[in-house]
Amino acid sequence: MKTSVFFMSILISVSITSCTNETEDTTPIVKRPEIKVSNGLLTPEILYSLARISDARLSPDGQKVLYGVSFSSIEENKGNRELFTVNVDGTGKKQLTATARSEQNAAWLQNGREIAFLSGESGSSQLWIMNIDGTNRRRISNYGSGINSFIFSPDEKNILFISDINCGKRTSDIYPDLPKASGRIVDDLMYKHWDEWVETIPHPFVAPFDGNKMGEAIDVMEGEPYECPIKPMNGIEDLAWSPNGKMIAYASRKKTGLAYAVSTNSDIYLYNVETKQTSNLTEGMMGYDTHPAFSPDGKYIAWISQERDGYESDKRRLFIADMQSGEKEDITSAFDYNVDDMQWNRDSRSFYAIVSKEGLMHIWQIGLDKTMRQITTGQYDYVALSIASGNMIAIRQSQEYAPEIFAVNTESGEAKEISFENKAVFDQLTTAKSEPRWIKTTDGKQMLVWVVYPPNFDPDKKYPALLYCQGGPQSMVSQFWSYRWNLQLMAANGYIIVAPNRRGLPGFGQEWLEQISGDYGGQNMKDYFTAIDEVAKEPYVDENRLGAVGASYGGFSIYWLAGRHGKRFKAFIAHAGIFNLEAQYLETEEMWFANWDMGGPYWDKNNPVAQRTFANSPHRFVDKWDTPILVTHGELDYRILASQGMSAFNAAKLRGIPAEMLIFPDENHWITQPQNGILFQRVFFNWLDKWLKY
Repeated sequence: MKTSVFFMSILISVSITSCTNETEDTTPIVKRPEIKVSNGLLTPEILYSLARISDARLSPDGQKVLYGVSFSSIEENKGNRELFTVNVDGTGKKQLTATARSEQNAAWLQNGREIAFLSGESGSSQLWIMNIDGTNRRRISNYGSGINSFIFSPDEKNILFISDINCGKRTSDIYPDLPKASGRIVDDLMYKHWDEWVETIPHPFVAPFDGNKMGEAIDVMEGEPYECPIKPMNGIEDLAWSPNGKMIAYASRKKTGLAYAVSTNSDIYLYNVETKQTSNLTEGMMGYDTHPAFSPDGKYIAWISQERDGYESDKRRLFIADMQSGEKEDITSAFDYNVDDMQWNRDSRSFYAIVSKEGLMHIWQIGLDKTMRQITTGQYDYVALSIASGNMIAIRQSQEYAPEIFAVNTESGEAKEISFENKAVFDQLTTAKSEPRWIKTTDGKQMLVWVVYPPNFDPDKKYPALLYCQGGPQSMVSQFWSYRWNLQLMAANGYIIVAPNRRGLPGFGQEWLEQISGDYGGQNMKDYFTAIDEVAKEPYVDENRLGAVGASYGGFSIYWLAGRHGKRFKAFIAHAGIFNLEAQYLETEEMWFANWDMGGPYWDKNNPVAQRTFANSPHRFVDKWDTPILVTHGELDYRILASQGMSAFNAAKLRGIPAEMLIFPDENHWITQPQNGILFQRVFFNWLDKWLKY
């Protein structure tokens, strides 16, 4: 991703003032919309109007929850995020902010007497503080390049924050007399990532805090041309304070250029705040090492570790190290599932963690003695948790209900909803039922398939059905809630949804997960056929009106199925999918991903895995295409370039196949803007209805 860079500045100094009177902002505030459901069915407009909950955090005494809620305005085509609190028993909900500038990354201060947060109210993202009732709002930073995220030291005398620095790759850095030149000079990988040209990188900074203003900031990775947190997905969870505030742990992949592009080898580093010395805790551990967390007593540090370099979907192990002896141990060595999130228990002898297993994400307790106890149960996904003073809250979702905050009893696992941000809407909806079904595969194994039935389902009727093809490629089909691939919305439009946990997905053991690597067109595709063929036998499924939809690797699956499906399907939809594997190998930015998944470069004629991969590229089987196809893609998608979608569309048209294309010039691998999201859903269902509801 990055090349060698030179940092002109060694110490970044900032003049900070505490501001109480900011320029009045007259921008209209995006507020919670009034949603009226006319017929009990979910629509794209309702979906994009739902409140979106995030960052739920318990107060130090465990009695209050601080969280953010994002609201969207379809008319204004933008969103806004406000801060709320609610008592842990669900009473006393209060909205703390009502501004046109979203408040982010909120945290408790002063033992729960104040709240710190980020806001762009002053023109850039800065750190603010207010009372817990929302009063006495004041800015405490004026950092030049803005603040992306932050955490206070345990004694709250220092602030650790993330800010972007220039990595010397702008043309204006090389030729200052050409400030308006638009050309980019590239001499190494990685020059682009996800949806951006790599011209800045995030760095961690430490600054003193006197209770009123943030002082001069010091770059923790001063002079180093490496990123922290690890882009594009990781954030402040890649950094942690030791309980005594003398040490900072952070995760970084200290590589640039080609070496960065072909490796996932990140490490956990320990930075001494007083001496400014750094040591590598995980040297010799070759995969991703992320999410460091010190035990409350300071005796241990834990982190999430993957073993193999270049394999982003390797098992996510929970490692600990003794801070005195340095001895390391994988405490989940006997457990064949991923640890997706973890927090120390206050006893420093165990963790609470979210574990992905068999199509569900639940909260477990994991002991230093390697004991495992599942706490929560039910057909849900728990996607985030927070613990304080013996209490726990978590964000929970399902295919039937959008995310909400629940108070969780850590002994019984009982969960009680306390946020109710979308209750008024869901009280008006007739939801679709999601049901697990275990189906025998062609090689004699059992596969979990989620079957989602339309609202008011009548088994005496016949319905068209959709095969949902998961992306990732190694992401579990769980009880997820999505604002693009929403199974509830698909069912509300009169379709039965078949969503298989085909080969190559986590939650079913490493053998099941790893089958897909180097075999994109193998057993996992047979699993797709098995799932749709089995469900299509039901009397309420019209086997003559089957469709298949998917994004990313799911989009690749659609292109692959289009040339191999044996006339099973009557309509396809592919979003951001890989069409030509040879082109994709050189177009994508993370070469480690292409090397691991495809087996290597297509020019390596002596590599049988790679040669099998490229021989089965969907573009080689266009001559077999016979089914209408809708292609959608974003032109800011640098993971899978829009040319992949355009090539597939062009091929279909040249072959005389009914085809349509929806291109977004301002979207990346996802679709984030409200009106674009609704446009996507309208085109999506218009296409399906045209070919499957005749």
